[in-house]
Amino acid sequence: METVVSGIRSTGKLHLGNFYGAVRNFVQMQKEYNCYFFIADYHSLTTHPTPADLHGNVKQVLVEYLAAGIDPETATIYIQSDVPEIAELYLYLNMNAYLGELERSTSFKDKVRAHPDNVNAGLLTYPVLMAADIIIHKATKVPVGKDQEQHLEMARTFGNRFNRMYNVDYFPEPYAFNFTEKLVKVPGLDGKGKMGKSEGEGNAVYLSDEPEAIRKKVMRAVSDAGPTEENQAKPEPIQNLFDLMKIVSSSDTYNHFDNLYNKMQIRYGDFKKQLAEDMIIATSPIREKIHDISNDHTYLRKVARLGAEKARESASKTIREVREIIGFKSF
Repeated sequence: METVVSGIRSTGKLHLGNFYGAVRNFVQMQKEYNCYFFIADYHSLTTHPTPADLHGNVKQVLVEYLAAGIDPETATIYIQSDVPEIAELYLYLNMNAYLGELERSTSFKDKVRAHPDNVNAGLLTYPVLMAADIIIHKATKVPVGKDQEQHLEMARTFGNRFNRMYNVDYFPEPYAFNFTEKLVKVPGLDGKGKMGKSEGEGNAVYLSDEPEAIRKKVMRAVSDAGPTEENQAKPEPIQNLFDLMKIVSSSDTYNHFDNLYNKMQIRYGDFKKQLAEDMIIATSPIREKIHDISNDHTYLRKVARLGAEKARESASKTIREVREIIGFKSF
């Protein structure tokens, strides 16, 4: 069975865009592949070296991924800092990573522009840590977006360089992996594009949002004065709201409001109220699980411990063999 590795940001709550995109793919993926899903708390320190509540952030992410359907018995879900072997492999790979190639990284240049007062070594060597995350489990498949493809190319570079330097065929080449071509684009509420935390709190509906918060966000969503002629094309903000309705509502509900729009009879207040209620219904099962899991501290400790054990079993084997290849020996 092929191995898949994917990182999960340790900051930020899950929203509908995450759920209908990557998370649902993870839930299906875990049934067909040997999956390692890690919460990247080391990575978060590159841009937030003094987090206000690192443990709380990690807990929130763990809870929400479990509530969304990740099965800790089927997949391996773990916290990056619980696996010290990752840091050791990161050290070895850094010895063979060159300053020039790291400085040319697109993400490094972007981060330097965004955080000119925090250009730290961890930021520079971010691709090396990402490579260690992947090849520590000798993964061959990595679900990544376009913005991470350069990092994945660098992971192949570092793995292949290790193989050449020590004249071994040890690390396999990891490649980008799209589990399904039917990716759902979830638009945001601001009328400008996809749903995302970086676009502002009002743009995203989070899985943990209480019903009243969802109602307020949806009612404030960008709309317009309404159609001025029958069957006219919907402008982007309105099309986004209809796309959201297509995701969370029944086809009958969607068709009802689509017909009203085409006949110039739509009332956006009624439309948004219906959209909000359907969002509440769609997220209710996960929201209830989030509440239950958040309060089950015994279960969370068990999941974290199990994930660390499973991840370290794989990682320690890799580190033991890497040390032998390099030439480390005990006296």
